[in-house]
Amino acid sequence: MVGMTTVRRAVLTLPAAQLGPDNPLPALRRIGGIPTVDERDRAELPRDMARRLGHAPLRTTLPTRMRDGYGRERVPTVLETIEIENDRLRVTVLPGLGGRVHSMVHKPTGRELLYRNPVLQPAAFALNGAWFSGGIEWNIGARGHGTLSCAPLHAAVVPAPDGGEMLRLWEWERLRDLPFQVDLWLPDDAEHLRVGIRIRNPHERAVPFSWWSNTAVPEDRRVLAPADTAWHFGYTQALRRVPVPRTEDGTDRTYPLESVHAGDYFYALPDGQRRWIAAFDRDGAGLVQTSTDGMVGRKLFVWGTGPGGRRWQEWLTEPGTPGYAEIQAGLARTQLEHPTLEAGEEVSWLEAYGPLDADPAVVHGEDWAAAREGVERALAAAVPRAEVDAAYERWRAAADAEPGRRLGIGSGWGALEVLRGRYELPGTPFEPSLLGAEQRPWLELLRTGALPAAEPGAAPGPTLVSDAWRDMLETAPADPVTEYHLGVAQWAAGDLAQAVRSWERGLKNAAERWPLLYCLAVADREDGHLERAAERCAEAFDDQYGGDPLVTAALGRETVTVLLAAARPAEARAVLSRLPEKVRARGAFRHLEARLLLAEGRTAEARAVFDEGFEVADLKEGAEELGELWSRLTDEPLPYAYEFRMRPH
Repeated sequence: MVGMTTVRRAVLTLPAAQLGPDNPLPALRRIGGIPTVDERDRAELPRDMARRLGHAPLRTTLPTRMRDGYGRERVPTVLETIEIENDRLRVTVLPGLGGRVHSMVHKPTGRELLYRNPVLQPAAFALNGAWFSGGIEWNIGARGHGTLSCAPLHAAVVPAPDGGEMLRLWEWERLRDLPFQVDLWLPDDAEHLRVGIRIRNPHERAVPFSWWSNTAVPEDRRVLAPADTAWHFGYTQALRRVPVPRTEDGTDRTYPLESVHAGDYFYALPDGQRRWIAAFDRDGAGLVQTSTDGMVGRKLFVWGTGPGGRRWQEWLTEPGTPGYAEIQAGLARTQLEHPTLEAGEEVSWLEAYGPLDADPAVVHGEDWAAAREGVERALAAAVPRAEVDAAYERWRAAADAEPGRRLGIGSGWGALEVLRGRYELPGTPFEPSLLGAEQRPWLELLRTGALPAAEPGAAPGPTLVSDAWRDMLETAPADPVTEYHLGVAQWAAGDLAQAVRSWERGLKNAAERWPLLYCLAVADREDGHLERAAERCAEAFDDQYGGDPLVTAALGRETVTVLLAAARPAEARAVLSRLPEKVRARGAFRHLEARLLLAEGRTAEARAVFDEGFEVADLKEGAEELGELWSRLTDEPLPYAYEFRMRPH
């Protein structure tokens, strides 16, 4: 007899580094990195790809705050999970961490189909900081790992298309201001998880967006997709077309461990081709992801065998454990494109994940066409294309079903947006009861036309930056708090000069000066006025000193950094020395100490900081500052502990 599918709460204990608090400073830094395309390759770009390449990139990660409050110390931590299980599969979901699928076990064989990270170690890979590796993650918004990577989603049980139970995850994505849902279910006799996804644009304007589903698999696999060429994008920020499976040097890039350097391979799937990507071990056992045709993109990411890639793999898990690669699927051919969702429209599709077995001699053979055809045959037998399309149509009829039993609570931002816009979003309720302390000032602005007065000594809360909220801020009474938030919203919109004027107006009558001074310092630094940026940042630090310790540490780090950039080491030393010892002991501040010692001409002491050892917990993906600083101290090779460089050297 076939067992009934169940959806239930569970718990999981992992060694985990605690996420800690968000950075209290506004995320004003502008995002760069527009890719370059060789002219010969540009001529071969499909028209829609050429049009969308580099279209509507994010200026900043506003309105989200940076999540950098984590460290490297891991302790056993109980995580709430949701399990979806039938006789064939057991799927474990982390609703409090972006709805990540942590594990997918094929019960008849006992095989873990995903790369399951044995630890939870945040790292600065998401657009707003904290992210962790492993499983299947849902990335919405813009190029990069989404801002909800380590955030809770709303979760509930809803009726599945086949009459059983389905897990619904939903939230309001704030970078693009779009609500979305992810529905996961297992028919009673199925070996493949069904995932229905919908993104809605309730606004009266078109919105650029992005979606990539990212699956981590063990890197000792061969990755196959139905394409003969791919667009390669590495850490040199250049996009070029390469053959598949072997590139110019003869290396077979479909085996992640044959690549030396990290990079992305976006497969050029022909029109009309069934959409899939799969990873197989040496015995021909693997995982496949397939979808309805609207999900056009497929990608392989490899870390490579170079020292930087190996170091990052260790950084994200435990040294000595197996590494991973990523197989991804998206709504565009590459992650450098942002499609547009028109006003009032929605986009939806269905994905399927599960085991796939194929003849190992074929899928690992030299004949690439035969290998692909072998996977196609196995996939057609396991999950026929018509079955995926039919499941999608059945799911569409269930997509508006109202949630039943609640299994997780996300943020209150969606509730605020629904109140403001009076949106009707069947199936994804954002009730007023979800509104919390962060939304309260904005609820008052919505209802009264004015923000509440600031609490003495408190840091400003998050700023809402969409057109509608910016319009309300522009007509609200022009007190310093409103001018601060208005300037942040104008900065996010790219109106930099107007933002500076708002902050300068607010500064004239501000009792709490440091938030406005900090914003003006960032504006100065972005425009290359380092001296003025240094003066304003130092003044902000002095004004805030003695207040919230979290702000003091964040502002102190920024102040020392800009003072060093302005070649003012004596003032940087004075600021650093005022920070508490436990703050100065953190890896990021030890790195600043080494930089400061070098600026003071104390090279041997700066070298000693490296010799003693430190870890910058929120080191960004592709970061090269440790290697650059080391090269200014000595001609010796960079120690492996600090080797995070991803570009070829």
